[in-house]
Amino acid sequence: MRADAPTPKSGMPGRPRLQLVRSNRSQIALFSILTLILTAITVWGGRTLLRNSETLVFAVGATNGPEARFAARLATVLKNNSSRLRLKIVPNGDSTRALAQFDRKDANLAILRTDAKIPPRARAVAILEHDVLLLISLAGKKIKTVAELKKKKKIAVLAENESSVTLIRTILDLPDAATRIQMAPPGATLDKLFASGFGAVIAVVHASRTVKDKNFEQIARRGTFALNAIDAAKAITRKYPALSEETIASGTLSASPALPEEDVETIGLQWLLVAQSGLSTATVSDLARIIYENKADLALDGGFASKIEPAATEKDAFIVAHAGAAEYLNDESKSFIERYSDLMYVAVAALGIIGSLFAAFYTKVTRIAPEKASELAAAVLDIGERMGDARSIDRLDALQDELENILRRVVIGLRDGTISSDGLDTFKLGYEFVRDEIGMRRDHLKRNPPAQDDRVVAVKTAQSA
Repeated sequence: MRADAPTPKSGMPGRPRLQLVRSNRSQIALFSILTLILTAITVWGGRTLLRNSETLVFAVGATNGPEARFAARLATVLKNNSSRLRLKIVPNGDSTRALAQFDRKDANLAILRTDAKIPPRARAVAILEHDVLLLISLAGKKIKTVAELKKKKKIAVLAENESSVTLIRTILDLPDAATRIQMAPPGATLDKLFASGFGAVIAVVHASRTVKDKNFEQIARRGTFALNAIDAAKAITRKYPALSEETIASGTLSASPALPEEDVETIGLQWLLVAQSGLSTATVSDLARIIYENKADLALDGGFASKIEPAATEKDAFIVAHAGAAEYLNDESKSFIERYSDLMYVAVAALGIIGSLFAAFYTKVTRIAPEKASELAAAVLDIGERMGDARSIDRLDALQDELENILRRVVIGLRDGTISSDGLDTFKLGYEFVRDEIGMRRDHLKRNPPAQDDRVVAVKTAQSA
């Protein structure tokens, strides 16, 4: 080893390159995993929030009436299907009071018959039941037209409440309707009614009941009564939009003997489940889905709601369908992407936001920042300053090796990220300047080698040190 060639400096001190790279890569992997986990948690939390339990107030009539019993069935079905919807059932004594509660916006749901006073904010969710008018006469005295019916001195109405009597009086529009059209007393039979002077009986019954009531079979076997068509059904329903045309198919009331013997045209009403127009589309859509997918579980023992039908979605419907019900009815074939597009948008947005936050946190706080190329330019210039003291070729070679080591470090650092490109032009300029200076210094020493005395002095100085 030459005495005039001291050990070169190691350049700029810093963290071991491999350790720095591993640390940053570990942090990137960790933050990537945390980003995915937090995104999943955010989406799950958002979905849970959107599906958070919602309680709907259901206004019903009498406690033991069909409305209350249907509401109870619906509450059970919602619970069994793990729906986010819950029902609070509020009995009101009768349907009129229940609709009044609905009209005051104190209830979200109600059941109404289309001849009732329709609250302006009521929107149909489903058709639960039909009521049909059965025009009955003695077998030998068939009633062929409404005009003939109006000539009858007394007409009995077999129904569950007085609203049906009011409906018949309105349809027939008789000047003395209050005395001629009367509510049949409780427990009255057709025999008793005709025997007491009634010329016709109009029974207002649930359509579901007509196929289950065994009394009609007995009536058919006796053959003493006839079921008459209402010839003006189309004109009546046009005049009264609350009514609908109905057909009683041959053999509906009794299969053997058949009653009626042929299809009979009549009129009827609908029982609708209605919701407040202001109730959210998503809520009513969920409710409609549960109802239509669980029809069998909602049918009552007496037959009410045994054939639930979709609400009319036409704009000219008597009661317009709620937007949520219409959305479900018209959108059953949604694709997977369409069904979960909103959730996907939330996931993408959450991923972007959380990823940006972690990227900022990694960049500014936890990341081991790479050295700037401009900082290494100072080490290059330090070599240039030390080069002026070099008085031998060996010393210049050592400085050249040190310079090349710094260059190698920069190239590798730029590749693996431990050195940034900030100030790269400055480094390049400094490197080229010092490299050229070393070259010129080497040429100078070759042309002008140092004197022997200088070498001896240099050796003696080194030994004394």
